[in-house]
Amino acid sequence: MTEEALPALLIAVPILGATLPLALGLVRQRIGWWVATLVLAVEAAMASWIAYAVYIGGDRITHILGGETFGRKEVTVGSFDTEGFIVGIELVADALSGLLVALIAFVSLGVLAYARRAGPRQNTFYSAYLLLTGGLMGLVLTGDLFNMFVFLEIVGLMTYALVASDRSAASAVAALKYLVIGTTGASMYLVGVGYLFVRTGTLNMVDTSRVLAGEPEWLEVTGALYTEPLVVASFGFIAVGLATKTAIFPLHTWQPGAYSEAPDSVTVLISALVSTTSAYALARITWVVFTPEFFAVNVKATEAILVLAALSVVIGSVLAAMQQRVKRVFAYSSVAQFGLIAMAIGISVHPAATDTATRFAVYGVVIHLIGHAVIKGGLFATVGAIKKSTGARSIDEYAGLATERPVLSGTLAVLGFSLIGVPPMIGFVGKWYIGLAAVKAELWPLVFVIFASTLLTLLYVARLLEKLYFTPLSETTDTAQEPAVATDGRGSVSFGMVALAVTAAVLAVGLGFMGAELTDAIDPLVDAIQESSPEVHQ
Repeated sequence: MTEEALPALLIAVPILGATLPLALGLVRQRIGWWVATLVLAVEAAMASWIAYAVYIGGDRITHILGGETFGRKEVTVGSFDTEGFIVGIELVADALSGLLVALIAFVSLGVLAYARRAGPRQNTFYSAYLLLTGGLMGLVLTGDLFNMFVFLEIVGLMTYALVASDRSAASAVAALKYLVIGTTGASMYLVGVGYLFVRTGTLNMVDTSRVLAGEPEWLEVTGALYTEPLVVASFGFIAVGLATKTAIFPLHTWQPGAYSEAPDSVTVLISALVSTTSAYALARITWVVFTPEFFAVNVKATEAILVLAALSVVIGSVLAAMQQRVKRVFAYSSVAQFGLIAMAIGISVHPAATDTATRFAVYGVVIHLIGHAVIKGGLFATVGAIKKSTGARSIDEYAGLATERPVLSGTLAVLGFSLIGVPPMIGFVGKWYIGLAAVKAELWPLVFVIFASTLLTLLYVARLLEKLYFTPLSETTDTAQEPAVATDGRGSVSFGMVALAVTAAVLAVGLGFMGAELTDAIDPLVDAIQESSPEVHQ
């Protein structure tokens, strides 16, 4: 097997593997977990291979489905006869997608250790789980705008199914709300892609970028197309669609219900990966397709991103501080955290951004994406384990649990500090780079927003920790009867559930010490963005 085949296999293996739990389930009940574990172990090995090739070997791995013979043909762009466009579906593992591939593979595999006890246990659940993993891989590897829509829909459909997989009324309502809003967002994205295709005649990200810039000589274009109404409208539709999928205010309303009503293992998975990959898609299209040149002549587009991002940060933090149920606290917290990521994307292409500001902003986007996945996945894993062993769901019910559940309480404290941005944790590193980017670009209102969000995050995390460590155990809470880790299956948590939460806390600290290594890995991407080169994705 050559490296060029790996991107395709990363998508194909979990999608094909999703058929096995259903087929083998005809012979043996509840075989889905074992099948999913085997498939995702293979997936993790291939992701490690790609990460090594990209970050150690310095390669950019490209695969065109259909082969080179499917290759290229003459098409029409507006009134111009053109040639040289990639017709096959391009898959790319590079300095940006390589990190996300590794994240998806190892988080998906790790959550299986949690789901072994937390459930659901139906074979259909694990088929949907594998399909979701394949969709996520396709979303971060595709170099084609239309196929990004296809993978967005696969991810959306499987997420709707997983949210409702425990078959409760509340989860069904949350899944239906997510279905309606998520489908609307995907449709907006598709409209934007359609506008781009009408104007450029191609769906490949690199080719689209080149046409917009007026680069290919055979186009005979007199200048860049960035100010054309159809192109500006396309960005608006694409940005709104992906902002909906990412849960940026005011398009976030599906997220609190989906996170809080889904089964605990599903919440861990989707909180770590689903919105994370949608935010990745927004960054990829912003940097690769439209490039900083588009935003240099469409300043209002940048300002709109920054305004909505700032509102998402502040309002998401305020709403999180107002919640009583712990899962809803961290669900609204995600609205604020993805607002920070969208803010960094806006800073990276802002006309006022210097080369240093752009570099720091890109660092902030990628590191905060990875950090948020680790932190939020770990927080929901911890909250789910506490609920499983004690029944505690609200902040008041956490009173005094530190004495009864010291390991889980300590894990919650570490991850909470990382969410706030306490050094040297990964949450601090990402937020630090975003703040530095805002300072270097002299966007002082954004500096204030970042500072305010830190204070608001401190408010609701400190409130939770105060209940855990400094409020006496409630007399109505009987937790002493159930051990923190047990194997009897009666309301107890497994070793795997606790191990996942603790591993996330260790990673939140360990990755904070790897800031230099992460920035070195991202540098090729930053250099390509600063040069506004379409070669970034080829």
